[in-house]
Amino acid sequence: MTTTIALAGKGGVGKTTIAGMVIKYLVQNKPGPVLAIDADPSSNLNMVLGLDLDWTVGDIREDMLSQVKSSLVQGGAAMGALPGGMTKHDYLDHKIRTSLAEGDFFDLIAMGRSEGPGCYCAVNHNLREVIDTISKNYRYLVIDNEAGMEHLSRRTTRDVQHLLIVSDPTRRGIVAAERIASFRNDLDIRIENAYLILNRLPGALPPALQAEIDKLDIPLLGTIPADNELTNFEFSGKPLVELGNESPVYQAVAGMMGKIL
Repeated sequence: MTTTIALAGKGGVGKTTIAGMVIKYLVQNKPGPVLAIDADPSSNLNMVLGLDLDWTVGDIREDMLSQVKSSLVQGGAAMGALPGGMTKHDYLDHKIRTSLAEGDFFDLIAMGRSEGPGCYCAVNHNLREVIDTISKNYRYLVIDNEAGMEHLSRRTTRDVQHLLIVSDPTRRGIVAAERIASFRNDLDIRIENAYLILNRLPGALPPALQAEIDKLDIPLLGTIPADNELTNFEFSGKPLVELGNESPVYQAVAGMMGKIL
């Protein structure tokens, strides 16, 4: 069985950093391979994980569509196939498998750029099927989402066991987290558990902020301190997964993962 962990939150709150720390924890503490899906069009989870990224799913999707259009103009392939008789599903399956960025005990799929003009419904359906099939080979699936969650059901039809909604330690951040949390009830997938994570907290949690958190319908899983070492890693471009286990950021994430897994 695959356990799916998804991260959401408004832009700039540190979702990708936390996703990297979650993957680091899983690799070190939980048996079985990990598949990471970078669902943010900016596609920088690979930098956190120290992986090169040659292709994204967006690149593959656009390349496939351009081939289909070219064949139709030339009176070639039927609507459901590509040159040579390969179906769209088989093409996507082959290309995505060959585009996997491979790490030690974890792999990465980057979704890349969003859809251009035109209808992508059939393509997205095939993509979901392919990614769901691939993810069955992994013990853990970690999805780093865009700012909201409106595209999560396009990436997978799987249940999400743990949704981590990340906020900065501000009232505006908590309001944004509450709105994002409300989206989960409108998705086409089932979310079993949802939690709030407060990131980059400079000291103790202020009582006023705690009062705002207490109003939410999701529990506070934990807080992550602001940390100069992580900032230095960001400046140097070093992969964040190379942070030592003694890092306060990693320790905070590891403690939270220990609670829910």
